[in-house]
Amino acid sequence: MSDLNNKTERVDRMNISDKTRKSLEKIGLTSYEIRTFTSLLQSGELTAADLSQKSGVPYSKIYEVLGTLEEKGWIGSDDSRPTKYFAKSPSTGLETTKQKMQNEFLQNQNIILKELVPLYEKSGTSEKPDIWVLSGAINIASKILEMVESCRNEVMIALPEAGQELVRQALPKLRSLHDKGVKITILTSDKMDKDSIKAISRVATVKIKKGLFGGGIISDNRYVVILLGPEMKEMNTSDIVAIWADHTGLAGFARSYFEYLLKDSKMV
Repeated sequence: MSDLNNKTERVDRMNISDKTRKSLEKIGLTSYEIRTFTSLLQSGELTAADLSQKSGVPYSKIYEVLGTLEEKGWIGSDDSRPTKYFAKSPSTGLETTKQKMQNEFLQNQNIILKELVPLYEKSGTSEKPDIWVLSGAINIASKILEMVESCRNEVMIALPEAGQELVRQALPKLRSLHDKGVKITILTSDKMDKDSIKAISRVATVKIKKGLFGGGIISDNRYVVILLGPEMKEMNTSDIVAIWADHTGLAGFARSYFEYLLKDSKMV
């Protein structure tokens, strides 16, 4: 029996990559469920007995596995005797799982907040986010370049008219992020130099907004720089002021405003 299970597991591993297997596990599918679903994907309709043999899932467990997969929205069954099971579209399974996870999160969120927020407010404790005021275009540009370099998942940048020099400095770092699969979105002024726009459009989704004033950057929905001073006329000006923060709340607010600006901007 051990040899049979090892053999079926080796066959099963040939069907999907380890990367996909791990992703399925992360969204809540068990090893037996993955084996069963992929067997149905490969073979079409099967009875429970055939599925047990095909997937290597013990017959004593197969009906339990089929029940949970059907509840999760990954498979369906017909009215034949014996019952035959079939795989639903992976997109359908993912969407059902996503909705269920979102609903469960919201329910848990309401329970947690209802009990714990009053305790937090009663304690008199206040958050102490890491927020700094930066002055001078050189200091701000250095911080922005540092944020771009350390980004892991997504970066959103709003570039004012006079940001060509910053684009030139950031381009190698943006190329590196692009190669790593980081999502890059850049909103820039319609007065930005065309060569600069052309260069960044090779590595990012670029949109142009007429009359864009000010700028900033959001990295990984956590770190944010918001420009507060006048436009950057030259990189050595000391008049420009910005806020840098390691604060998810502020980053979320900045992202909402960024997405609002994107709505009436023009895609390059």
